[in-house]
Amino acid sequence: MAMTESLHHPGVHAGIEPDRLAVIVSGAGGSLTYAELEYEACRIAHLFRERGLKPGDHVAVILDNRAEFLSIVWAALRSGLYLTPVNWHLKPEEACYVVNDCAAKAIVVSGALALSGEELNALTPDVQVRLSVAATMKGYEDLHEVLRDMSGAPPSDEMEGSIMYYSSGTTDRPKGIKRALSGAPFGALGPVDRLMKTSYGFGPDSIYLCPGPLYHAAPLAYSLGTHRLGGTVIVMPKFDPELALQLIDEHGVTHAQFVPTHFVRMLQLSREVRDRYSLSTLRYAIHAGAPCAVDVKEAMIKWWGPVVYEYYCGSEVNGFCMIDSEEWVAHRGSVGRSVFGPAHIVGEDGQTVDTGEPGLIYFEGGAPFEYHNAPEKTAAAYNARGWSTLGDVGYMDAEGYVYLTDRQSHTINTGGVKVSSQEVENTLILHPKIRDVAVVGVPDAEYGQSVKAVVEPRDPELAGEQLAAELIRYCRERLAHFKCPRSVDFVASLPRLPNGKLLKRELQVRYGGAEGKSTAGGGRE
Repeated sequence: MAMTESLHHPGVHAGIEPDRLAVIVSGAGGSLTYAELEYEACRIAHLFRERGLKPGDHVAVILDNRAEFLSIVWAALRSGLYLTPVNWHLKPEEACYVVNDCAAKAIVVSGALALSGEELNALTPDVQVRLSVAATMKGYEDLHEVLRDMSGAPPSDEMEGSIMYYSSGTTDRPKGIKRALSGAPFGALGPVDRLMKTSYGFGPDSIYLCPGPLYHAAPLAYSLGTHRLGGTVIVMPKFDPELALQLIDEHGVTHAQFVPTHFVRMLQLSREVRDRYSLSTLRYAIHAGAPCAVDVKEAMIKWWGPVVYEYYCGSEVNGFCMIDSEEWVAHRGSVGRSVFGPAHIVGEDGQTVDTGEPGLIYFEGGAPFEYHNAPEKTAAAYNARGWSTLGDVGYMDAEGYVYLTDRQSHTINTGGVKVSSQEVENTLILHPKIRDVAVVGVPDAEYGQSVKAVVEPRDPELAGEQLAAELIRYCRERLAHFKCPRSVDFVASLPRLPNGKLLKRELQVRYGGAEGKSTAGGGRE
């Protein structure tokens, strides 16, 4: 079967090169050829139909990074179903909230979630079909067992389904991002797939390294886009900085996607380790997911060369900014210009602001979306002109390049002056004694809020008043004093998701009350 412009899916490539590798899971995770991926996806699609799922129904998956994840997703997409990937790092009640909120009729789980079958059943009473992968759970059918009698031929009623992602819930409960099914035939390219092909050069010769969790929007979307375009996806079960370099060298990786935390971890490797691996095949090192500190980005371009590309986009895909290395050097700190529709910076009065002035970033003309079961949040994302926002604050230069400064909910108001927590984090992150850092506002009797740095030190034994004072001085040498931490806390680890996103909500709750011991400065909880 020859590939046409209208059909892009694993079955097309299985018909051309059945033995080409579609999925490699590093370690002992195994691999799938395109023929195997197509066969498994078809069998699972027939299973979904046999169990009564029809177009528009929902399937939830709570799976760690494994080959079956992608087989199940392709089965749902060819069946006209909505598939919701659930973060298996969530607490059981949080994960089950997502399952219930999306009204999943089927759920596929592995042993990743620390919850027994009986507990999961009790928390998700409306789920009708329960399947397990690599785990024996009471009340769950073994996926591989029930597939034995299923046909491996493509179903006759294929149509494009959709991924219904949930926001990471870093500032509130996760929100489901829902779009109407397109009704398109299975294999129709979406806007992200087209962008991958035209802007990032994805194609049949692409070898894509996926170091992030597949339940997150970007790793899954780029893995699926790689399959639509005929490339090979290499999945890391868990990010490890040296292993990432090793896989690029070993497999001749051409495309990879990272978040800034991954960059920081790789930069913290010794020069000896970093020089051990060849990165000569890497054409595109794409990063997003969180703002990247200027010094970190600069160090990565110096190390890897002009293959570092950045984009700014949310799971809502209401807008898309992108920038390459050369542009970034000329516009340090920018996330690029919008390629999907005009970007606008809007002030508190609802009007666009002057060039260089900060405000909420809105996009005009993006694909419409709604937050599932949350009409008030959908309405809050749009303004009277029909532009939509993700709640990020930034500004735009005269050439239309967008710069992020913070999330609206992360801005600290100290004595009536607004401080970007991101700016302070970007200043501190490359201090040689810091492994990770978060900056939050804490209650202050005099100023309303004061700035606190929550630090994960590289050497836990250094945590204490001396290092706290050193970090405050370091910050004051680089930023206006009112922006700098008045107190520093040390923690064993910060609450980050594997996709690199910081759960600021947890820190805000922790430090918004009476708890928390601070070192140095005058921050008062």
